[in-house]
Amino acid sequence: MEHILTNSYKDGMIHYLNSHPEDFDEAIQLAVTDKQPYSWRAAWLLWSCMEVNDVRIRVYVKNIIDAIPSAKDGQKRELLNVLLKMELSEDDEGRVFSMCVDIWEQIHKRPSVRWKAFHLIVRMMQKYPDLIHEIEFLTQDQYIDSLSPGIKYSIKNVLKDIPQKIDSVCISL
Repeated sequence: MEHILTNSYKDGMIHYLNSHPEDFDEAIQLAVTDKQPYSWRAAWLLWSCMEVNDVRIRVYVKNIIDAIPSAKDGQKRELLNVLLKMELSEDDEGRVFSMCVDIWEQIHKRPSVRWKAFHLIVRMMQKYPDLIHEIEFLTQDQYIDSLSPGIKYSIKNVLKDIPQKIDSVCISL
């Protein structure tokens, strides 16, 4: 698996993993460890190959959540991508929401990592409308200013899809 992750292009890696389902668990194990450069590549490969709410990932959701806080930014982003494709339990949602708020508030983090965290926050706000009030705090200038124009635009578009009124937030972006 490590050889494939470092010596193949994306299509080759995806083809390999789809052709060797017995290596899927090894890819998951690499994705949740700190064995760079394999870990972030394995996480990237997983979300590229997985189905929505993939049963092969289901048993590893807690491991993925546990790995995120100590992961490097690239690996963290890819693990968040995996979680974006999964249906989470209420307990897991609480942990992920808290973790994502923490990531979002760290303005020194890579904007792409913060964007993925924000995307999960919004997804949970759509499920739990009472969390909508968090968005006003999380979209203050101090959190938005360090983002690229493209990510700011993406955030504005995501916020337009939330049914509750959040006009004050959209105006400030």
